[in-house]
Amino acid sequence: MTEVLSKAIIDLNVVAKTKEDVFSRLTTLLDHDGRLNDPAVYMQNVADREALTTTGIGFGIAIPHGKTDAVKSVSVAIAKLEQPIDWEAMDGKPVDMVFQLAVPAASQGDAHLKLLAALSRQLIHADFRSKIKQATSEDEVIALIGNTINQTLEVPS
Repeated sequence: MTEVLSKAIIDLNVVAKTKEDVFSRLTTLLDHDGRLNDPAVYMQNVADREALTTTGIGFGIAIPHGKTDAVKSVSVAIAKLEQPIDWEAMDGKPVDMVFQLAVPAASQGDAHLKLLAALSRQLIHADFRSKIKQATSEDEVIALIGNTINQTLEVPS
């Protein structure tokens, strides 16, 4: 099983001016790591989902997501933005940390809901948000959140 989170799909120095810039960067990481069948379709799916309602949950965090056949394996790509950007977040504050979910349309159950729940359980804690935003390496991010995310969707062998 491909791990949901890996160093290859984390970028802690993203320069972006818009949500679309972030979607593009994270889609590129996912594609280069072999997790997508069709990056353009996936990115459009994420943008279409974002157009329905913001994925800016507050606290400077957004969790955009796409569920489409353009995705090969359940993944979470992470971006820490060099400068916060307006995400039309629920609390009205700009976003500087993005967790972008990629879920195959045919994935069993509601994988994206399980991932959202796992992320949310950690992100509600101010100390956790502070630690993840201060992380300076992909290894630190994985140490903080990787096990929780990767174990969320483990299937017994």
